[in-house]
Amino acid sequence: MKRIIISGGGTGGHIYPAIAIANQLKNTLENPEILFVGANNRMEMQKVPQAGYKIIGLDIAGIQRSLSLANTKANLLFPFKLFKSLAAARKIIKEFKPDIAVGVGGYASGPLLFAASRMNVPTLIQEQNSYAGLTNKWLSKSATKICVAYPAMDNFFPKDKLIFTGNPVRSDILDIFSKRKQAQEHFGLDKNKKTILVIGGSLGARTINESIELGLNRLTENNIQVIWQTGKTYHERATKATENYPNIKVFDFINVMDLAYAAADIVLSRAGALSISELCLVAKPAILIPSPNVSEDHQTKNAMALVNNNAALLVADMYAKDFLIGDAIDLLSDSILQEKLSQNIVKLAKPNAAQEIVTQILNIIA
Repeated sequence: MKRIIISGGGTGGHIYPAIAIANQLKNTLENPEILFVGANNRMEMQKVPQAGYKIIGLDIAGIQRSLSLANTKANLLFPFKLFKSLAAARKIIKEFKPDIAVGVGGYASGPLLFAASRMNVPTLIQEQNSYAGLTNKWLSKSATKICVAYPAMDNFFPKDKLIFTGNPVRSDILDIFSKRKQAQEHFGLDKNKKTILVIGGSLGARTINESIELGLNRLTENNIQVIWQTGKTYHERATKATENYPNIKVFDFINVMDLAYAAADIVLSRAGALSISELCLVAKPAILIPSPNVSEDHQTKNAMALVNNNAALLVADMYAKDFLIGDAIDLLSDSILQEKLSQNIVKLAKPNAAQEIVTQILNIIA
């Protein structure tokens, strides 16, 4: 029996690829023992058990980059949390005895993979973004293989360790093209109206939400309906704002993303790695609004990988309130541009990413 630890999380962009890898391992191996290691009080502690896997939490958090009294206090505690997490990671590895440790990014992957490499357990890193984070660059020195979602990642990692696999995604979105009628019925949509899907990542996006709220009248006047994922913190406000707009369907979180994509004519989205990978697979015309609040501005770099291939449009976060709604209405009325974006974005898709990553895992532990 093969024993695998998968570590990381923090956002859906880390968690869902990790679950996709675990599911592929179950489909490939006979009764593998899979253990997740995440960070306490982060969303993986809820989402991973919902997917049917055991998870252990480490008391770890990241360095806070913005200056405030609360963040300063948190940063002062960081060395103590790191030391505690390293000790816990060593204990987990000693007791679980994994054949390999897989890191998908996020707070917990640092101490877990570092401890694994020091205890002679082979490690594999899955880097989702086009700009590698500090933790993965640091861990890459001892990693056996590094699976990446973008080409030319030898700027960050040793070239001889790189495998270009793409990002693993949930399997239900691989076939959305036969689900449009079902999707329209599920969301209560009018099949004769154009539909925009708005997704700000698993935690929501304030600028995108405020832009949609400001544009409710224009969207209604143009006979457009919207599936709007707000995130938890904005959900109550959005629900109140749309009381008199039956064409706007508001959700704090969408659990049936396959149906959401199937119903959409275009998508307005942040440019997290998972969102980019899913958009490529579903071949939807998209306007990307990269978050400015991420390390090394990596969402803009993710988005530009599509924009430079004429595979998506981009609106900077600072201009979203002024231009996003107008650009979305223009795109909905331009079928030729929609077709061009769809044709180009699907060329960047990597539908077998989970399978290719599992192949690398099996090659290491064979």
